[in-house]
Amino acid sequence: MHLARYNPVRFAHLPTPLEPLPRLTEALSGSPESLKRGGGGPNLWIKRDDCTGLAGGGNKTRKLEYLLGDALANDATTLVTQGAVQSNHVRQTVAAACRFGLDCEIILEERTGSNAVDYTQSGNVLLDDLMGAKIRRVPGGTDMNEQLALVAAEVAARGGRPYVIPGGGSNVIGALGYVECALELVNQANEMGLEIDRIVTATGSAGTHAGLVAGIAVMGADIPILGIGVRAPKAAQEANVFKLAVETADLLGHKDRVTRDMVVADCDYVGAGYGIVDEEVIEALKLAARTDAILLDPVYTGKAMKGLIALSKQGAFDGETVVFLHTGGAQGLFGYQSVLDGHLG
Repeated sequence: MHLARYNPVRFAHLPTPLEPLPRLTEALSGSPESLKRGGGGPNLWIKRDDCTGLAGGGNKTRKLEYLLGDALANDATTLVTQGAVQSNHVRQTVAAACRFGLDCEIILEERTGSNAVDYTQSGNVLLDDLMGAKIRRVPGGTDMNEQLALVAAEVAARGGRPYVIPGGGSNVIGALGYVECALELVNQANEMGLEIDRIVTATGSAGTHAGLVAGIAVMGADIPILGIGVRAPKAAQEANVFKLAVETADLLGHKDRVTRDMVVADCDYVGAGYGIVDEEVIEALKLAARTDAILLDPVYTGKAMKGLIALSKQGAFDGETVVFLHTGGAQGLFGYQSVLDGHLG
């Protein structure tokens, strides 16, 4: 795959580390549920895409290398994007705009309905403001694509050249960042002599999951990828990921290599809804932090870890080497302080 032909601009800290999680592995293999089965459980590793740099890093930084390359090639003056109030994608997009001297207009959807001061003012929102983004807020359920078009039109009417980035950076150009990640991960594993049986990651706007599927398929690496859903029902999530994975592989000239059975999402761990934290998410945050000092976020990686822990206890990964792709987002923890208070003893 000759990804350089898509003219990414380079600012991510790559390659990100691929590390073992010995204490979390031990905790899960020694859980009461595992012991009842006679021990076992997965051998856990972590791909540290929380370490990509760019205002705290996260998975969107890889996507933004390709998206910014396209924006600059089109002489953009203003990035326009959207997300939930505590969006990690929005924070990284604002940072990318700063890095390249562009303006940035963002639309924050009040998706969870929370009016808590920490949620509405701290965490990622504080960073967006600090980096000088022009912030608009809209109620939950707003047509965000329509809002993107309206803001882009306003920018153009003022004489600017807008570049619209969809939520999560999840289009074919953005997904190339995770095609590259798949290649990077397989190369690291080969150098280490590590045989990966499965990759587990959060799946939401679909770009990360789809890029991984396309990358693994085009390489012929034959590593199953499990997405733990954070918002949509299983059928809708898998359809979104499959469509984008096929489009991404098609861009690379290998459309037929992505098959429907390669796209698997488990959406049983969403809980009450997007961005809504339950006790199992809090327990997952605590376990990751108190074993291998891994800081997760309550919206994406916390729910993905909730699913990974539950499935491990059920024996789903016994004997497998599983890589958990950490998509970042710990900055969002500070937006959930009031939710976490009283639960961290």
